[in-house]
Amino acid sequence: MVKKLKHNLESLLEKSEQKKTSNSEEQLLNDFMQSAYEKSEWVEAMGEKNQASEKIYTSIQKHINKKKVLPLYFRYAVAASIALLFGLGYFLSDGSPEMVTFKTAQLSDSIQLEDGSIIYLAANSVFEYPETFDKEERAVKLLKGNAFFEVTKDPEHPFIITSGAVKTKVLGTSFHIQLSKAKCNVMVVTGKVNVSSKNQSIDLLPNEEVSLIAGNLFKEKSETTSISSFYKENTELNNVSLKEVFKLLEYKYGINMKVKNKSVLDTRLTLFIERKASLESILNQINYITNLKFKLYEDTVTVN
Repeated sequence: MVKKLKHNLESLLEKSEQKKTSNSEEQLLNDFMQSAYEKSEWVEAMGEKNQASEKIYTSIQKHINKKKVLPLYFRYAVAASIALLFGLGYFLSDGSPEMVTFKTAQLSDSIQLEDGSIIYLAANSVFEYPETFDKEERAVKLLKGNAFFEVTKDPEHPFIITSGAVKTKVLGTSFHIQLSKAKCNVMVVTGKVNVSSKNQSIDLLPNEEVSLIAGNLFKEKSETTSISSFYKENTELNNVSLKEVFKLLEYKYGINMKVKNKSVLDTRLTLFIERKASLESILNQINYITNLKFKLYEDTVTVN
């Protein structure tokens, strides 16, 4: 009942803010707000009135994910409405922490979680995490793309990442996860990681990786060891193959590589890549050095 009321109130507020409400809807919203404001009473259990009102308002703003500030009247009316529900003995959430969705566009970005863990997201990636970790475990989700994790050590609160059908469990370490429609790959840089899916469970050490392909986990030695620096700082690649370069670009920018002549990828080069460099500028560097013609079409790189 309360969740339904909460949903209807949020939807109506959102429509009003976008000026999409009908006259009758707008009148209904105004009547409800005015009525709630007039009937609401503050009790000591709610805390200091001004602070609690501000906290409620801020929480609602975050929940409906709007950057635009509501009109002043609605601001206090919403707080008063929620205060009325408090007085009736209700609470508007199920007790779970507020979940935040973090998305990247054409460039990689990073975010620091409440526990100090740092997540470096590749371009075109989506990551979901709670504002606070208040349970026995620190549970997050990689919903799309690639990410490098530097997890703060906390033996009493395992850090668990769900990425598709794969769960990665750590206490404190650094590793990379790549999630696509075709597969999920986990590569360890430091520490120890446990990766599981359905009835399979595999432990990984540094320079080891596991991939979920067609529902099964496959473990092998990792060919790429410079993932961590590539996310965090400028990177100089000395006398490396194009195959390794494009593997790194795949992680950082979420691209696919399409080459008919595989021998092209054996070409070796030295390349300097700035941390915030665009993919286009990197491809221009590669083309200049190798005299090849790599081009980007949507999320796929081809070569002529």
